[in-house]
Amino acid sequence: MTACCTLYVTVPTKAEAVTLSRTLLAEKLIACANISGDILSLYVWEGTLCEEGEVALLLKTRTDISDKTIQRIKELHSYDTPCIVRWDITGGDQDYLNWIEVS
Repeated sequence: MTACCTLYVTVPTKAEAVTLSRTLLAEKLIACANISGDILSLYVWEGTLCEEGEVALLLKTRTDISDKTIQRIKELHSYDTPCIVRWDITGGDQDYLNWIEVS
């Protein structure tokens, strides 16, 4: 069984989320993308407290291609330093995990 993971990514707009997701699907780097509604992100950037609206993505993929997927996200993303976090999937519905593996 190939290991699977979820990539958590934030982007500034729903349009960018859709474009990024479609590209990654077309390039077979992810099996599925879930695009959330608006979120409010608070963070410190270059010494300044920021409050920005963003959209969160949950991207399901295989662990063995996650580094390539992360690199591609960085190439496509509008931020200089995007939030990209990998969460390894340690369990779940086996039929769903099998589907991720072959997608």
